[in-house]
Order: sequence, then structure tokens, then C-alpha cells
Amino acid sequence: MAKILVVTSGKGGVGKTTSSAAIGTGLALRGHKTVIVDFDVGLRNLDLIMGCERRVVYDFVNVIQGDATLTQALIKDKRLENLYVLAASQTRDKDALTLEGVGKVIDELAQNFEFVICDSPAGIEKGAHLAMYFADEAIVVTNPEVSSVRDSDRMLGLLASKSRRAENGDEPIKEHLLLTRYNPERVVKGEMLGVEDVEEILSIRLLGVIPESQAVLKASNQGVPVILDDQSDAGQAYSDAVDRLLGKEVNHRFLDVKKQGFLQRLFGGRE
Repeated sequence: MAKILVVTSGKGGVGKTTSSAAIGTGLALRGHKTVIVDFDVGLRNLDLIMGCERRVVYDFVNVIQGDATLTQALIKDKRLENLYVLAASQTRDKDALTLEGVGKVIDELAQNFEFVICDSPAGIEKGAHLAMYFADEAIVVTNPEVSSVRDSDRMLGLLASKSRRAENGDEPIKEHLLLTRYNPERVVKGEMLGVEDVEEILSIRLLGVIPESQAVLKASNQGVPVILDDQSDAGQAYSDAVDRLLGKEVNHRFLDVKKQGFLQRLFGGRE
């Protein structure tokens, strides 16, 4: 049975699409047939991060409106056999997404995939509501700053009350916290909230802590999900998060300030 997973946040620019791409790729790397669906109509970015922007012929809205079949619109990843992308439309209005239309597409995807990752737009508008409505699980992405965490708390309220599960009285959406752009040095200086602070405010299970890293920007610019850069802290942190999502017990890393060696302290260098 397919698992519908929404990657969401209240605030823009926190790394939702980067996280959707990394987690979807990580699931596919572990042998799970996975599709990532871009719900951000008008502002699509998933295809860029996945490196398939030139291969978009039909999009999510085309499928909903009957201009193309799902088979025509799905883009097969060039690196992994069991990973697909369904791009958002760049030219349509957000009202092109309808509850009935999205539901039909999600149900069809659920018949053919193990994981359906819904990459939500930021905020509480229609696209974000539709991305979360059919979810079984939610990954709430937040930065360690007060405004981002506050907005994420608002999203938790919506996940609890405005989903299909809530309407039907079913078991609630399972919620996970993904903390991105974490910098232990800034936490020590009091410039950023610590992991415990964020956990205390949101009170949901910590899935992963993604360190602030140039590797994320580099990977995005190259059209490669950062999880494939297994030498980077960010790539390793996303890989750990995927393992936890699949039920493995994995210790959290990258939470503490790195200790510098003697030569680094002497010459002021950094790792």
C-alpha cells in the first residue's frame, strides 16, 4: 500500500523542495519506487533541483485537466530506475488545482508507487492545502529561527484539522520535524534556536537536522539532489533522515560545534 507523504512548512525558503528531492531520492536509492509531485503551480523548482527541467513536456495541471495522461507527464529520473517526477505548471493559476482532480491523480499514483512525495508550496493557500489533504505522513521543514518555527506550528494545526484523515475521523497524519540550515556555532552564540528549543515548541518527532552547508547550493545549481553527495554533511544528514523515516534507529549527527585540530587553531583554518 502506498504511503502519501507531504513535505510542508509555513514559511518559504526553508528548504522544502531540496528536502523533497533528497528524501525522494533516498527512498529510491533504498529500492522503493517513488514519485515526487510538485504542487507549487506557477513557481516550480523541483524539476531544476532534480535536473530534469528540459524534459518537462506535460505537467500536473495537464493531467488534471485531461490534456495528458499520467504516463505522459511522469518524468523518469536519469540516475535511478525507480524514481519519477511530476512537474508543476509554470503558466497556470493555482486555481487550476482542484480537490477532485488532485485526488484522482494521487489515487492513480498510489496504485503504482510505494511512496508519493508531495512537495508543498509555502504558506496556507490552496496549493499547500491540497498537498497536505491526502497525506498519511508529513515532514514539517523549519529553520531554527522564531518566525519559521511559529509558522510551522501553524501548519501543524492545519495538518491536524484540514486533512482527509481529520475529516473522516481516521488516525491523524504522522508528523515529523526536519530542521534545516542548522549551525551549532550560531546556536552557542545565541543567534539561532537549538534543537531542544524547536522540539519543545513544536512537540513532534525529530526526523533529522540538516547542517548549514554550501553543498546544498552547489547540488541545486548542478541539478543533483544533495543526498547523492555522500561526502557532504548535508548529504549524510539527509541519508540518516531517510533511514529514520523507514523506521531505523540512527543517532543524530552534526549537532555540536566541530572541534578544530592543533594546526587549524594555529592557522585559523576550518574544516
